[in-house]
Amino acid sequence: MLINGKEMDFEKMSISEMLKKLGLSEEKVVVEVNFEIVPKEKYKEHILNKEDQVEIVSFVGGG
Repeated sequence: MLINGKEMDFEKMSISEMLKKLGLSEEKVVVEVNFEIVPKEKYKEHILNKEDQVEIVSFVGGG
């Protein structure tokens, strides 16, 4: 599975499980799978496959 351009060896898992393993908060990221943004309410049910390309965008506050 490609995550933000890096090859990672994850088995089938939900987006929620992947974010937990990466130490990321669901509330502070947007996840795109194969060029489509996945709504946050689907993170627990959307299962990722090893062929998927995943992009994770984090929100950073500032001023």
